[in-house]
Amino acid sequence: MPAETQQVVGYPSLFLLVVVGSLVPVVPTGAVVSSAAVVAFHQDAPWALPAVFGVAALAAFLGDLGLYWFGRRGVRSRNGTRWLERLRDRATPERLARAQTKLREHGVLVLVLSRLVPAGRIPVMLACLLSRMPVRTFARGDLPACLAWAVTYQLIGLLGGSLCSEPWQGVAAAVGLTLVISTAPAVWRRLRRGPLP
Repeated sequence: MPAETQQVVGYPSLFLLVVVGSLVPVVPTGAVVSSAAVVAFHQDAPWALPAVFGVAALAAFLGDLGLYWFGRRGVRSRNGTRWLERLRDRATPERLARAQTKLREHGVLVLVLSRLVPAGRIPVMLACLLSRMPVRTFARGDLPACLAWAVTYQLIGLLGGSLCSEPWQGVAAAVGLTLVISTAPAVWRRLRRGPLP
Protein backbone atom coordinates (compact mmCIF):
# COMPACT_ATOMS: atom_id res chain seq x y z
CA MET A 1 0.00 0.00 0.00
CA PRO A 2 1.49 3.41 -0.98
CA ALA A 3 2.47 5.75 1.86
CA GLU A 4 -0.11 8.36 0.84
CA THR A 5 -2.91 5.77 1.01
CA GLN A 6 -1.67 4.56 4.40
CA GLN A 7 -1.87 8.12 5.72
CA VAL A 8 -5.35 8.78 4.30
CA VAL A 9 -6.68 5.53 5.79
CA GLY A 10 -4.40 5.16 8.80
CA TYR A 11 -4.89 8.33 10.84
CA PRO A 12 -8.71 8.42 10.62
CA SER A 13 -8.78 4.69 11.45
CA LEU A 14 -6.48 5.26 14.43
CA PHE A 15 -8.69 8.11 15.63
CA LEU A 16 -11.89 6.11 15.23
CA LEU A 17 -10.54 2.96 16.92
CA VAL A 18 -9.21 4.89 19.93
CA VAL A 19 -12.43 6.90 20.35
CA VAL A 20 -14.55 3.73 20.11
CA GLY A 21 -12.17 1.91 22.44
CA SER A 22 -12.48 4.71 24.99
CA LEU A 23 -16.28 4.67 24.80
CA VAL A 24 -16.65 0.88 24.68
CA PRO A 25 -13.64 -0.56 26.52
CA VAL A 26 -13.29 -3.73 24.45
CA VAL A 27 -11.00 -2.42 21.70
CA PRO A 28 -7.33 -2.87 22.74
CA THR A 29 -6.46 0.78 22.18
CA GLY A 30 -2.93 0.45 23.55
CA ALA A 31 -2.11 -2.20 20.96
CA VAL A 32 -3.67 -0.03 18.24
CA VAL A 33 -1.48 2.96 19.17
CA SER A 34 1.65 0.83 19.49
CA SER A 35 1.00 -0.72 16.06
CA ALA A 36 0.46 2.71 14.49
CA ALA A 37 3.73 3.89 16.07
CA VAL A 38 5.58 0.94 14.51
CA VAL A 39 4.23 1.79 11.06
CA ALA A 40 5.11 5.48 11.57
CA PHE A 41 8.61 4.51 12.73
CA HIS A 42 9.24 2.66 9.46
CA GLN A 43 8.04 5.59 7.31
CA ASP A 44 10.40 8.26 6.04
CA ALA A 45 8.07 11.09 7.06
CA PRO A 46 9.49 13.01 10.07
CA TRP A 47 5.99 14.10 11.13
CA ALA A 48 4.52 10.56 11.21
CA LEU A 49 5.36 9.82 14.86
CA PRO A 50 4.16 13.21 16.19
CA ALA A 51 0.97 12.71 14.15
CA VAL A 52 0.34 9.29 15.74
CA PHE A 53 0.89 10.82 19.17
CA GLY A 54 -1.45 13.76 18.51
CA VAL A 55 -4.21 11.67 16.96
CA ALA A 56 -4.05 9.02 19.72
CA ALA A 57 -4.04 11.54 22.58
CA LEU A 58 -6.87 13.62 21.10
CA ALA A 59 -8.99 10.54 20.37
CA ALA A 60 -8.46 9.14 23.88
CA PHE A 61 -9.35 12.50 25.42
CA LEU A 62 -12.52 12.93 23.35
CA GLY A 63 -13.54 9.32 23.99
CA ASP A 64 -13.05 9.72 27.74
CA LEU A 65 -15.03 12.97 27.76
CA GLY A 66 -17.83 11.29 25.82
CA LEU A 67 -17.96 8.35 28.22
CA TYR A 68 -17.87 10.70 31.21
CA TRP A 69 -20.68 12.80 29.74
CA PHE A 70 -22.84 9.69 29.18
CA GLY A 71 -22.03 8.51 32.71
CA ARG A 72 -23.00 11.89 34.20
CA ARG A 73 -26.36 11.66 32.49
CA GLY A 74 -26.83 8.31 34.24
CA VAL A 75 -25.82 9.69 37.64
CA ARG A 76 -28.31 12.55 37.29
CA SER A 77 -31.11 10.34 35.98
CA ARG A 78 -33.46 8.77 38.50
CA ASN A 79 -33.18 5.32 36.91
CA GLY A 80 -29.59 5.60 35.65
CA THR A 81 -28.57 4.73 32.09
CA ARG A 82 -27.10 1.79 30.26
CA TRP A 83 -23.75 3.60 30.09
CA LEU A 84 -23.60 3.96 33.86
CA GLU A 85 -24.61 0.33 34.35
CA ARG A 86 -21.90 -0.81 31.94
CA LEU A 87 -19.34 1.18 33.88
CA ARG A 88 -20.55 -0.35 37.15
CA ASP A 89 -20.33 -3.84 35.63
CA ARG A 90 -16.69 -3.25 34.64
CA ALA A 91 -15.57 -2.09 38.10
CA THR A 92 -15.52 -4.60 40.95
CA PRO A 93 -16.68 -3.18 44.30
CA GLU A 94 -13.14 -3.56 45.71
CA ARG A 95 -11.53 -1.65 42.83
CA LEU A 96 -14.22 1.03 43.00
CA ALA A 97 -13.68 1.47 46.75
CA ARG A 98 -9.91 1.71 46.21
CA ALA A 99 -10.41 4.25 43.41
CA GLN A 100 -12.73 6.36 45.59
CA THR A 101 -10.15 6.37 48.39
CA LYS A 102 -7.35 7.37 46.00
CA LEU A 103 -9.55 10.08 44.48
CA ARG A 104 -10.24 11.55 47.93
CA GLU A 105 -6.55 11.45 48.84
CA HIS A 106 -4.99 12.65 45.58
CA GLY A 107 -7.74 14.39 43.59
CA VAL A 108 -7.48 14.50 39.81
CA LEU A 109 -3.85 13.32 39.87
CA VAL A 110 -5.21 9.79 40.20
CA LEU A 111 -6.63 10.15 36.68
CA VAL A 112 -3.12 10.16 35.19
CA LEU A 113 -2.22 6.86 36.81
CA SER A 114 -5.61 5.35 36.05
CA ARG A 115 -4.94 5.58 32.30
CA LEU A 116 -1.55 3.91 32.69
CA VAL A 117 -2.63 1.04 34.96
CA PRO A 118 -4.35 -1.78 33.06
CA ALA A 119 -8.08 -1.82 33.88
CA GLY A 120 -7.62 1.24 36.09
CA ARG A 121 -9.43 3.83 34.00
CA ILE A 122 -13.01 2.62 34.48
CA PRO A 123 -13.02 2.33 38.32
CA VAL A 124 -11.47 5.81 38.64
CA MET A 125 -13.90 7.28 36.12
CA LEU A 126 -16.79 5.69 38.01
CA ALA A 127 -15.42 7.11 41.28
CA CYS A 128 -15.29 10.56 39.64
CA LEU A 129 -18.88 10.15 38.45
CA LEU A 130 -20.17 9.05 41.85
CA SER A 131 -18.40 11.97 43.53
CA ARG A 132 -20.17 14.22 40.98
CA MET A 133 -16.92 15.72 39.76
CA PRO A 134 -17.65 18.50 37.24
CA VAL A 135 -16.78 17.76 33.60
CA ARG A 136 -14.30 20.65 33.54
CA THR A 137 -12.40 19.25 36.53
CA PHE A 138 -12.43 15.77 35.01
CA ALA A 139 -11.12 17.17 31.71
CA ARG A 140 -8.24 18.98 33.48
CA GLY A 141 -7.10 15.69 35.02
CA ASP A 142 -7.85 13.56 31.97
CA LEU A 143 -5.85 15.62 29.46
CA PRO A 144 -2.42 14.88 31.00
CA ALA A 145 -3.58 11.28 31.53
CA CYS A 146 -4.29 10.89 27.80
CA LEU A 147 -0.98 12.54 26.87
CA ALA A 148 0.95 10.19 29.19
CA TRP A 149 -1.01 7.20 27.86
CA ALA A 150 -0.27 8.10 24.22
CA VAL A 151 3.45 8.57 24.98
CA THR A 152 3.65 5.24 26.83
CA TYR A 153 2.09 3.17 24.07
CA GLN A 154 3.97 5.04 21.38
CA LEU A 155 7.23 4.18 23.18
CA ILE A 156 6.19 0.52 23.18
CA GLY A 157 5.63 0.81 19.43
CA LEU A 158 9.01 2.49 18.96
CA LEU A 159 10.67 -0.32 20.88
CA GLY A 160 8.93 -2.95 18.75
CA GLY A 161 9.73 -1.06 15.55
CA SER A 162 13.40 -0.60 16.42
CA LEU A 163 13.84 -4.28 17.28
CA CYS A 164 12.53 -5.49 13.93
CA SER A 165 13.49 -4.65 10.37
CA GLU A 166 10.04 -5.33 8.92
CA PRO A 167 6.98 -3.32 10.01
CA TRP A 168 4.80 -6.44 10.42
CA GLN A 169 7.39 -7.95 12.77
CA GLY A 170 7.47 -4.71 14.75
CA VAL A 171 3.68 -4.68 14.97
CA ALA A 172 3.71 -8.27 16.27
CA ALA A 173 6.39 -7.38 18.84
CA ALA A 174 4.51 -4.23 19.94
CA VAL A 175 1.21 -6.11 20.29
CA GLY A 176 2.99 -8.84 22.27
CA LEU A 177 4.60 -6.27 24.59
CA THR A 178 1.25 -4.54 25.05
CA LEU A 179 -0.46 -7.81 25.96
CA VAL A 180 2.28 -8.68 28.46
CA ILE A 181 2.02 -5.24 30.07
CA SER A 182 -1.78 -5.33 30.23
CA THR A 183 -2.03 -8.85 31.68
CA ALA A 184 0.96 -8.75 34.05
CA PRO A 185 -0.84 -6.98 36.94
CA ALA A 186 -3.73 -9.49 36.93
CA VAL A 187 -1.31 -12.43 36.83
CA TRP A 188 0.73 -10.89 39.65
CA ARG A 189 -2.37 -10.41 41.82
CA ARG A 190 -3.44 -14.00 41.20
CA LEU A 191 0.02 -15.33 42.10
CA ARG A 192 0.11 -13.28 45.31
CA ARG A 193 -3.23 -14.68 46.41
CA GLY A 194 -1.94 -18.21 45.92
CA PRO A 195 -3.99 -21.28 44.97
CA LEU A 196 -7.58 -21.43 46.10
CA PRO A 197 -8.25 -23.97 48.89
